Amino acid sequence: MTSTRRVAVIGGGITGVVAAHRLVQLSDDVAAVAGAPDHGSVVDEVVLFERSHRLGGRLAGTPFAGLDHVDSGADAFLARVPDARDLAVVVGLGDSLVHPEPVGAAIWHDTLHDIPAGLVLGVPSNPLALARSGLLSPRGMARAAIEPLLPRTSLDADSIGDYVRARFGDEVHERLVDALVGSIYATDTDRFSLAEIPQLAALTGDRSLLVAARRIARKNAGTASAAAAPIFATPRRGMAQLAAATADAFARLGGTVRTGATPMVRRDPGRGAAGASGRWRVDDELFDAIVLAVPAAAATPIIEPTDSDLARRLASAETADVVMVTLHIGSDEFPDRLRGRSGYLVPKPVQRDVTAVSFGSQKWAHWAPPDGGEIVRVSLGRDGAPVMHLSDDEIIERVMADLTRHLDVAWTPIDTRITRWEGAFAQYRPHHRRWVDDMRSQLPAGIHLAGSSYDGIGVPACVRSGKTIAERAVETLADLAS
Repeated sequence: MTSTRRVAVIGGGITGVVAAHRLVQLSDDVAAVAGAPDHGSVVDEVVLFERSHRLGGRLAGTPFAGLDHVDSGADAFLARVPDARDLAVVVGLGDSLVHPEPVGAAIWHDTLHDIPAGLVLGVPSNPLALARSGLLSPRGMARAAIEPLLPRTSLDADSIGDYVRARFGDEVHERLVDALVGSIYATDTDRFSLAEIPQLAALTGDRSLLVAARRIARKNAGTASAAAAPIFATPRRGMAQLAAATADAFARLGGTVRTGATPMVRRDPGRGAAGASGRWRVDDELFDAIVLAVPAAAATPIIEPTDSDLARRLASAETADVVMVTLHIGSDEFPDRLRGRSGYLVPKPVQRDVTAVSFGSQKWAHWAPPDGGEIVRVSLGRDGAPVMHLSDDEIIERVMADLTRHLDVAWTPIDTRITRWEGAFAQYRPHHRRWVDDMRSQLPAGIHLAGSSYDGIGVPACVRSGKTIAERAVETLADLAS
């Protein structure tokens, strides 16, 4: 019997590197985690396994348009929640964070409409601004106007679409809420859990969504001074730097990183540290706990040899694929009327292929190509709109056709880049939390699930999941050792 306690983290995306980093941070602090007496380290060794040869997962980018790095996945994180921002500071990136330019976004519905002031994830708080936007028909405005008079709406369905349509009618939902939330999560909001979108769920405590949104909008306006923290932030060298810096910090604290690894996991029949039964074998190495920081589809074959029923439930998790097309457009082709905008969203009822367009170098000053021109990023694909079957030529053809339709342009890009993100966005069906709680209640001892399949989509949510599950793993080991 050995007293060495080892934890494996499988998956080197942002969730995995955060979990690994948190584990080594906590390895010498039993009391802070579980209130246990200080009798030595809970975790003596942490090993991070990643099947590819780079860490960061979907936080990625490549040189483009003469720049060293242009993101091909997420280009920022939400800075008004602390998780990712605090991580950046801890791993030494606090001084390198940059923020978007003060430019506005739009929604395309026959033409570009400025996004109305005071929206909270698409929920209107200012009827006058909504009317001035021209996004709604007179009938749609009349339907939205009666929202404060309606009785409370039940949350039993746990569907964003059901709830917002009941409050405001179809037009507000389809042209505002679904356009914003559907773009962020690549989803059909009629089939997405309301409870899993904290900003929206927080509004449902009031009878009226409009009144609740107005209160939040006023609060945000009251803190929107020059000294206030901006809404979004990113490391100057790209989002992948956040994962890389976290992995470097993990290694400096004594952690081990193994890339190019496709480990086989199986239960070991022996007894582990402090007499704990059921250690785990990753390839030929013994571990007392494993954090599976991979999507549910990747966790399924790992769980299957131990619990085939649980593996089938994990396999039921649904995802959406997206394609990101990055274009370098010459200055002579980029019209002045598009300057001063960060981009636009396309509501689902008028979508053909493109779901959102970002004028990247208008949004980020450090994305200005050194030889001139503009960087434009175009998103395709969402839940219910598959795109992975399209060839590269078909993708470019469809992108250019939609850009012509939306913007009346005939661009001939200087350069293009196509990035395919298969299964990139977990789809949280109504009552998603019940499914997650059920999965975790059935996990074999020593196995922990972390990441966007379970605990929230977006970089801050993944950071939070990695930290929380790492702390839970250490608590479990501390209980066994006490």
